[in-house]
Amino acid sequence: MKPLSQTDMAEATRLTLEGRLDEATALLRAATRATVRPANSPEAEPEREPASPRGAPEIMDLVPPSAATGDCWTFPSRARTERGSKESQYSRTDRDVGDQADKELPRTYSRTPRAGTRALILPEGARFEERVFTNHAGTRRYKLYIPSSFTGEAAPLVMMLHGCTQSPDDFAAGTRMNLLAEEFGFLVAYPAQPKSANPSKCWNWFRPGDQCRDQGEPALMAGMAQQIATDFPIVRSQIYAAGLSAGGAAAAILGATYPDTFAAVGVHSGLACGAATDIPSAFRAMRQGGSGAKPHPRSGPSRPMPTIVFHGDRDTTVSPVNGDHVIEQAKANADLKRSIRSGDSHGGVKYTCTVEADEAGRTIVEHWVLHGCGHAWSGGSAEGSYTEPRGPDASREMIRFFFQHRTKSTAEP
Repeated sequence: MKPLSQTDMAEATRLTLEGRLDEATALLRAATRATVRPANSPEAEPEREPASPRGAPEIMDLVPPSAATGDCWTFPSRARTERGSKESQYSRTDRDVGDQADKELPRTYSRTPRAGTRALILPEGARFEERVFTNHAGTRRYKLYIPSSFTGEAAPLVMMLHGCTQSPDDFAAGTRMNLLAEEFGFLVAYPAQPKSANPSKCWNWFRPGDQCRDQGEPALMAGMAQQIATDFPIVRSQIYAAGLSAGGAAAAILGATYPDTFAAVGVHSGLACGAATDIPSAFRAMRQGGSGAKPHPRSGPSRPMPTIVFHGDRDTTVSPVNGDHVIEQAKANADLKRSIRSGDSHGGVKYTCTVEADEAGRTIVEHWVLHGCGHAWSGGSAEGSYTEPRGPDASREMIRFFFQHRTKSTAEP
């Protein structure tokens, strides 16, 4: 079997993104066969799923949706060709959706003409600090929001993991999590994925080395949370993680690998831990759902992981079936009692919420399916990218869900 060339990988990726899976599979098979044996040859071998070539880049470099490239993430070379002179339209197209619905909602951020760094208007006494964390797994910058309502008493911590191409400021603006921190008195950490780790600033949820405890990005995020809990009077049994898209997948991984650190997780438009193990399987999982996604072995006894999921049923970037997989993984085969309710948000988005509780009546998982919605943070602000302001408030619902749960194995400060 000969190794795949970068050209073959690029073309296979392009075909996969266009939904031409049969053509992509045929290309990969043809590219990896050194010779073709007759079917009746005694040396003939069954066809196998092609493996990632040794030395192939372990990155997911994609261009986000825009008016020029359509409603799916796009392979860079194709995006550059199709985008052409429409580059100037990109910065506002996605976040202008729902702008009218957002006008009556409270604002914390001033509007700027283009995406990128926003001028943050902080309440008097609040701080949004630039910080750096380093451990054996590497170094990451992050921003920490300390609300004006923080008085030095022990408080919960929420870690927010942005999606591809986003930044801490952008994600804070879009999710409005800092507003809730002011209201409920918790701290918010926003880790930043640098381009040196992934050109599109995606968390590397599809790499086996970033799906395990004590290594890679999970070790960085858990270590960061633990360091903040040392520097501030954090209630160690009330540390939570949430994210969007790649960040949602990373949050699911934290729930699977560090259930002793994170009491609950929120996964918005993300994937289950183990949904993919390389670039080809990542694209396949995004399109069709990861088959047989399993978390890596946890430390301590296996138990359900409190998890709240939001996913639009018109999401063409990450298939909605991935939300089902996240829920199934989080339940860990527990026998839970299910109830279903439907409703309409104030902005007119219909949703179905499935709640599953244990024998004591404690909610373990919630699954919000947003009807007619795509790949965007529900109930977010148009000041941030990839938000659907008309939907139910995912941030507020996550905080409500989080505060019902505490870890049992940590000592309080």
